[in-house]
Amino acid sequence: MGASPMTPQGPMGGPGRGNNGNNPFLNPRNPRNQRNNGQQGKNNKNNENNHNNRRSFWQSPWTWIVLLVLLSVVGFQMFVHNGSQTIDTQDGIELVRSHKASYVEIIDNKQLVKLTLDSPFKKFDKRSKQKRDFGKDVQFYYAYAQGRSIVQEVEKAKPSNGWTASLQSSSIISYLITSLAPILFFLGMIWFMFSRIGGAGGSMLGMGGGRGRGKLLEGQTPKTKFADVAGEQAAVEEVEEIKDFLKDPSRYKALGARIPRGVLLYGPPGTGKTLLARAIAGEAGVPFYAMAGSDFVEMFVGLGASRVRELFDEAKKNAPAIIFIDEIDAVGRRRGSGMTGGHDEREQTLNQLLVEMDGFDNDTNLIIIAATNRPDVLDSALLRPGRFDRQVAVEAPDLEGREAILKVHAKGKPFVPDVDLHMVAVRTPGFTGADLANMLNEAALLCARSGAQYIDNRAIDEAIDRVQAGPRRKSKGMALDELRNTAYHEGGHALVAAALHHTDPVTKVTILPRGHALGYTAVMPTSDRYSQSRNELLDQMAYAMGGRTAEEVVFHDPTTGASNDIEKATAIARKMVVEYGFSAKLGAVKWMDTDEDSSGSLDSLQPRKFSNRTAEVIDEEVHKLIETAHTEAWEIINNNRDVLDELVRQLLAKETLNEKELKEIFSKIRKAPERTLWLSDDRRPDSDLPPVEIPESLKRNVEGKNEQSEASELSESSNNATSQNQQSDQMSVDTSIQTTAPAPRTVIGTVKPPVNPSTNQNDGTQFGA
Repeated sequence: MGASPMTPQGPMGGPGRGNNGNNPFLNPRNPRNQRNNGQQGKNNKNNENNHNNRRSFWQSPWTWIVLLVLLSVVGFQMFVHNGSQTIDTQDGIELVRSHKASYVEIIDNKQLVKLTLDSPFKKFDKRSKQKRDFGKDVQFYYAYAQGRSIVQEVEKAKPSNGWTASLQSSSIISYLITSLAPILFFLGMIWFMFSRIGGAGGSMLGMGGGRGRGKLLEGQTPKTKFADVAGEQAAVEEVEEIKDFLKDPSRYKALGARIPRGVLLYGPPGTGKTLLARAIAGEAGVPFYAMAGSDFVEMFVGLGASRVRELFDEAKKNAPAIIFIDEIDAVGRRRGSGMTGGHDEREQTLNQLLVEMDGFDNDTNLIIIAATNRPDVLDSALLRPGRFDRQVAVEAPDLEGREAILKVHAKGKPFVPDVDLHMVAVRTPGFTGADLANMLNEAALLCARSGAQYIDNRAIDEAIDRVQAGPRRKSKGMALDELRNTAYHEGGHALVAAALHHTDPVTKVTILPRGHALGYTAVMPTSDRYSQSRNELLDQMAYAMGGRTAEEVVFHDPTTGASNDIEKATAIARKMVVEYGFSAKLGAVKWMDTDEDSSGSLDSLQPRKFSNRTAEVIDEEVHKLIETAHTEAWEIINNNRDVLDELVRQLLAKETLNEKELKEIFSKIRKAPERTLWLSDDRRPDSDLPPVEIPESLKRNVEGKNEQSEASELSESSNNATSQNQQSDQMSVDTSIQTTAPAPRTVIGTVKPPVNPSTNQNDGTQFGA
C-alpha cells in the first residue's frame, strides 16, 4: 500500500464547512481545540527550550574553564610539595645519628620528618652514576611502628637548634577541594549521562522522560485520507466505522453501541499499518500522537510506567485525540515469559498501559491505535474486549491490491505506452506496498542513469530483481568449469520442478550473478494462494534438492553451493513434522510453539515440551523426508539426462532462458509418477467419495478474470518479444510457507559468490526510452 503524492480527499471529505463543522470532535477551528493546540505548542516549545539550554550549558566554554580550574587545584594539592627533597628513611636516620642536622621537625599525623642540615647532603645515584645534591633541606617518611624509635634518636642527637613534634593542619578550603571535588566531579558525570538517557524528556536522572516522547505531529492533524490507502480495502472498511461514529455518533448511540476504545493493526512489515493509522486520524480531523513501543522502555524501573501516564495525560488535555503506538510488542509482550530482571520494567509499563486503556471515561474521546508484526506474542489482557476491541489484519495485498498500489506510486512517473501495471502486479506476488514503491523508484533511477525520458518494461524487470536479489554482477573472472557447474546446478532445479505435478511454472533460469547468487531458478505462481498442500511442500523439497543432485549425478563431486538449498529443504521438512502434522508416526500434533523459534529449529532457550525420545523421532522423520526428496530428484534427473544436457548447452550459450524457451526444452521431459495417496493412519477407513463440484457461477467468475489476465499477458508479450532475453530472471528471496499472505515467487539454487564479488551496479545496460 502506499500514499499518493497528491493527497486527495476521500468521499467523506475533510472537516470544515458543510461537513459537520459544529462537531467539536471534527472541527479543528473550534475555540476549545485552538486553546488546546496553542497550549500544546507552548509545551513543545518549552521542551525544546529546556533541551537547548541543557545543550548550551555543556557547550559553553566557561563550563569547561571552571572544570579545568577545579582539576588544576586538586592536582596542585595532591602532587605539589613544599620544596624539601625527599630522601630514604635509612639515610635520614643516619643523618640524625651523625649529628649533621641542626634542626628537626617531626610531623606525626603525616609520619614525616623534616631536617635542616649544616651542609648539603650528597649521595651517589646508581641510575645516573653521579653524586646527587639534595641540599640542606631534606625530609623522609617513616612507618607508623617506627615513631617511638625516631623520637628516641632525635632526643639522643640533641640538634643544635633544637627539635619539635607537631600536627600539621590544612586549610578548610584545601580540605574541601581535595575531599569533595572528586565526589562532585563523579556526581556531575552521572548527572550528565542520566540527562542524556532521559532523551527528549531531559529531566534529572531521566525522571519524567515520558514528557515530550509522545510527539504531536506538525499541523496537529495528518493530511492522509482513506483515499490514499490503496490495496487494503478490507482493512479500510474495518476502521471506517470509527470515522463514521465520530461524524454521527447519535446513529450508533441510539442502538446502544460505543466506539471501539482500541484498534490493533497487525501484519507483515511494509504493508501500511502506520499509513492506515494516519488515515484514521486524518479522516477524523483530530490531533495525532505517535510513539514507538521502545520509547517506553528505559534502564530504570518505573520510567516506562511514568511515560505512559504522562503520554495519556497530555493526550487527554488535547482530547479528542488519537494515540498511535508503533511496534507495541516491545512493551506488550506476554507477561511471565522473561528470564531476566529486565522484564520487570516491561511488565510495569504494560500494567500501566492496561490501566490507562481500561480507565477511560465513557465521555473521553481518546482512541488508541497500535501496530505490530507479532500479534501472537501480545499479552491476552491487552487483547481483550474493552482495550483493543478491534483487531484488523493488514496483510500483503492480492493481485488487485498490488495493481491499485502501483497506480498510486506511478503518479508523477512517465511510462512508455506498452507498460501494463496489471502485468507488473502479476509478476510481483508476495510484494508489500513498501516493496512495490521501492521497485518503481529503482526503475526510475535506472532510466535516469541511462539518460532515458520514459520508464519501460526492461527497467521494471530489472528493478524487480534488484529489490529481491540485488544488482547484477558481471560474470568475468568466473572459471569456465565453475560456470558449467553453476549451469548444471540451476538446470537440476528447473528440470525437477518441471517434472513434478504440484509445482508452479518455471519462468526463468539464469547463470548471471546477481547479489550473493551466481545463478538461480525462478518458479512463479500463477495466482495468489494462501495455503499449501502436503504434495506441494514435498515438490518444493524435491526441486530444492535438484541442484545438489545434478552435481552428484554429473560430476560425482558436489560443491558448497547447495548449502542454502539444503537449509530451505530442511526448514520445510521440520515444519511439516513439528507444525503441520504431516508425519504419520507423530500424528497431527504441534510439537513447537510459534513464538519459540521461528526458524524451525528445536534449539532454543525455552524448555522442550516433549521427551528426548520424541526429539529423536522428529529428527528421524525430518531425515526421512529429506532423503525421499533427494531420491525423487535423483530419479527425475537420471530419467531426463538428455533434457538436462540440452538445458545446460543453451544456458551456457544464452546465460538466461525465459519461460517460452524453457517450455520448448521441457516438451520432451518425462514426468515423475504421481505419489500414492497419503493416509495419516492405515487403521482408518479409506474413503473413495469424490469432493463436491464447484458451482458453475463461481467457475465463470474465475475464468473471466483469468481470461482478462491472459489477454493482458499476451498483449505485453507481443510488445516485448525482442527484449525477453535481456530481462532478468524473476525470483523471491524466501521459500518459507505462506499461510496468511500470497505465496511469493520461489528462488532455488542459490550458489555462494566468490571471495570478492563485484558490486558494480552500472553494467552498461541501457534502460528506458
